[in-house]
Amino acid sequence: MDTLTRIRAFIDVVDAEGFSAAARRIGKSKALLSKYVRELEDELGALLLNRTTRQFSLTEAGHTYYRSASEILKEIDNLADLVRANNSDLKGRLRITVPRTFVDADIGQSLIDFGREHPELSLDIVSDDRFIDLVEEGFDVAIRITRLEDSTLIARKLDDFQVLVCASPDFMAKAGPLGHPSELSKLPCILDTNGRSYSSWRFVEKDGSPFTVSVSGQIEVNSPLAAARAAVTGIGVAVLPDFIARPKIASGELVTFFDDFLPKDRGIYAIYPHRRYLPTKVRTFVDFLHNWFRNTR
Repeated sequence: MDTLTRIRAFIDVVDAEGFSAAARRIGKSKALLSKYVRELEDELGALLLNRTTRQFSLTEAGHTYYRSASEILKEIDNLADLVRANNSDLKGRLRITVPRTFVDADIGQSLIDFGREHPELSLDIVSDDRFIDLVEEGFDVAIRITRLEDSTLIARKLDDFQVLVCASPDFMAKAGPLGHPSELSKLPCILDTNGRSYSSWRFVEKDGSPFTVSVSGQIEVNSPLAAARAAVTGIGVAVLPDFIARPKIASGELVTFFDDFLPKDRGIYAIYPHRRYLPTKVRTFVDFLHNWFRNTR
């Protein structure tokens, strides 16, 4: 039994957060995986996993070994991908982390369409709104809806993105004419606790200078979809992602205002680690999404 097989077993167990889950995922027995990991620990002379009948965790040595071993295996797999680059069939597993908002919205269809076009590629799509360290947690690529900041990661813009200030027509009729975003501080607002701005909404003056408006309201939610539903009922004003708001704007359920005061510095990006060899599966995935947004949006 070679060391590479034992390392793969160890990484599979860590990624699945347990021997039983890993066995189900990769189609090998729990006993065999346990044997491989135990042999790896014997070979290294160090305990990598703390395991009891109810708990599973990495030791300090396990954390260190997992980070380095994951990168080594990725490089090995990337080399294989490079050799197979001219082969139209993509195989293996692609780990993707995506915001819940992306998955739940219509644009989440892009992931399904990719999977349908490449049936031999296994997609592990993790929907999570927290900031994930791709290298630390073993992801191949991330979709992020954000302002692009300096990073050691590589980013490719998939589409433009902005937030829209929205309310129902009935709410706007009652609120009367509004001239400046500062007036939002006196209106009931619906707060999305997942958003970076939360209760301090970002705007830009006509001269380009940024400013914020502190807002409050009856309802706080951690979902822009729920915020949109609340806005439709006339409870208050919501700041919504454009891909969530536009269908309801088109139907007349919501109207927008203060469009000229909204920042234009955000986008939808595919983010991936800087590697010497970019895996074919990552390049194919990012190219597909880029074309999907260009042809769909």
